[in-house]
Amino acid sequence: MANPIADLIVNFQELVSNVPDAVQPLVVALAGAIPFIEGEGSAAIGIVGGIHPVVAALAGAAGNFLCVAVLVLLGSRIRAAATAGKDASAPSPRREKFQKAFTRYGVPGVSLLGPLLLPTQFTAVMLVGAGVAKGRVLLWQAVAIAGWTTIITLIITGVIRGAGA
Repeated sequence: MANPIADLIVNFQELVSNVPDAVQPLVVALAGAIPFIEGEGSAAIGIVGGIHPVVAALAGAAGNFLCVAVLVLLGSRIRAAATAGKDASAPSPRREKFQKAFTRYGVPGVSLLGPLLLPTQFTAVMLVGAGVAKGRVLLWQAVAIAGWTTIITLIITGVIRGAGA
C-alpha cells in the first residue's frame, strides 16, 4: 500500500532536482509548509536534492514558519470571533485533556515536544485555540522549528553522528 507522505516527499525531491538552482529553495520552502513534512523534512529533501544544507535548512524552516504564522493569525481571529460574549466556564473533556498537558508542559514544552507527535501547524492552532497569545505561540513555534530543522540537518550532513557510529 502506498504511503501518501512518502510519495509526496519523493515528488518534492524529483521537483527539486528538475528546477533551476534559483527556484530550488522555493520548492523546499513550499514543502516545509506541508504538515508532516515541515522544516526538518523539507531540509532533508533539499539536501538530498543537492542544495547546500544551510540554504535547505533556512528555506525549509522559513516555509514551515510562514505557514504556522498564517494559521496562528487566522486561528486567533477565529477564536476571538467565536468566544466574543461567550462564557467558557464548562470546558469539554477534550479541552480538559489538552489543558492538563498544557498546564504540565507549558507553551515551551508543547511547542518543542509537539513535533514528535503532531505537525507544528496543528500544535500552533491548538495553542491559539486554548487562548495562548499569538505572539507567545509564534515565538515558541519559531524556536521549535529552528531547533528541529537544525538537528535534522546536522544529522543528515553527518555533523551529529549516531551513538553507534
